[in-house]
Amino acid sequence: MRALQIFAGPRARESIAQSGLAPQHVRTMAAAAGGPKGLILGALDRFIFGEWLNQSEQTVDLVGASIGAWRMATACLPDSIQGFKRLEHDYVHQHYETLPGQKRPTAQSVSESFGRNLRAFYDGQVAEVLSHPRYRLNIVTTRGRHVLATEHRLRTPLGYFGAFVTNAMHRKAMGAWLERVVFSSGPPQLPLPFGTSDYRTRRVALSTANFSMALQASCSIPFVLQAVHGIPGAPPGAYWDGGITDYHLHLNYPFATQNEEVVPPAKGGRAADLVLYPHFQKAVVPGWLDKGLRWRHRSTHFLDTMVLLAPNPEWVKTLPNSKLPDRADFTHYSNDLAGRMKAWTTAISASAQLADEFAAWTAQPDVRWIHPI
Repeated sequence: MRALQIFAGPRARESIAQSGLAPQHVRTMAAAAGGPKGLILGALDRFIFGEWLNQSEQTVDLVGASIGAWRMATACLPDSIQGFKRLEHDYVHQHYETLPGQKRPTAQSVSESFGRNLRAFYDGQVAEVLSHPRYRLNIVTTRGRHVLATEHRLRTPLGYFGAFVTNAMHRKAMGAWLERVVFSSGPPQLPLPFGTSDYRTRRVALSTANFSMALQASCSIPFVLQAVHGIPGAPPGAYWDGGITDYHLHLNYPFATQNEEVVPPAKGGRAADLVLYPHFQKAVVPGWLDKGLRWRHRSTHFLDTMVLLAPNPEWVKTLPNSKLPDRADFTHYSNDLAGRMKAWTTAISASAQLADEFAAWTAQPDVRWIHPI
C-alpha cells in the first residue's frame, strides 16, 4: 500500500508536468498547526531539509503555526536532522501529570513546563536560527483584541464565543476579536510570502529577544496553555496559537508573485515559485474555528501554486488506534505515558515510508500520482 498521496494546484501541476519537481523550484515551505499530528511528518522533514533542499541555493520562506512553527524553526538549526529527531523525542516524551481530582493539568503548569523545554531546545542557537543563510522564518501567532486583549477566566471564554459566532458568519469579520501576527526573520523591507488582504494581519520583526516567546505563543492552545503577554517588539496583548487564525495556513501564496508568471524553469534555472506543503491530510482548513464548517474546507485560488504531501487515509488505518497521533491521546492514555509513547513511536517509525516514497517520486516525477487539491 502506498503511504503517500500528492496533491497540487493547477499552476503547480502544470509546472511539474513540464519540468518535474526539483528543489530549486520551491519558494515557500508551509507547516500547519495540529499538535501531535505533525509527528507523522518528521521523516519527510528530515529528507526535505537534510537532503533534498540542500541541492539548491535559492532563498526559501518557511511559514509555520503551532507545531508547524516549531518544525520550521528546527529546520533553521545548523544540524536540522538532529534537531528534528530531538523534536520528535521531546514531543513524544512530554508528560503533564494529572493530579487526583483533576481531569487535566492546569494551563499554568503546562505553559511553564513547555516554555522551559522550548527555551532549552534552542538554547545558544537562536541567533543561528534567525540568521540562516537561506531560510526566512515566519512564525504565525494569534493576538487577542478588545475583550480578548488580556487573558481572563470569564472574558476569554466570552470572547472566543463571540469569535466563533462572528467567524461562522464571515471569516474576515473574526478580525474584530482576533488578528494574525507574523513574527518574521530576514530584512524587514521584504514582504511576507503571502497576501494579507484576506484577514487582519500585523508583521513583527523576529529577534533573539522575542523568539522564544513568539514560538511559545504560536503553540499556546487556548484553555490548554496560557496566553503569552509582553512579547518584546510586538503590540501589547494576549498571544495564542497561530492555528486559531490559520489552522492549516490556507494563505494567498500566489499574491507574493502575482506580477510574475509562474513558468516551468529550465533545468537548473530559477525557482518556479512553488509552495511545498507536507501536511497530514488533503484539506487545507483556514482557521481552527472552521473545523466544523465544511464549506470552508474546499480549495481556492490561494492554493494554485501548492504541492501538498499527505498520508493516504487507508495507510493511516494501519497505524496504532487506526489514526494519526493527536491531542486526544493525552486524555485517552492519561498517566499511561508508556502506552502513549509506544503508540506514537510506532506511528513515527512507520512514517519513514512517506519520505521514501517522496524521495523515489522526486527522482522520477510522474504526474499520474498527482491529485487536484
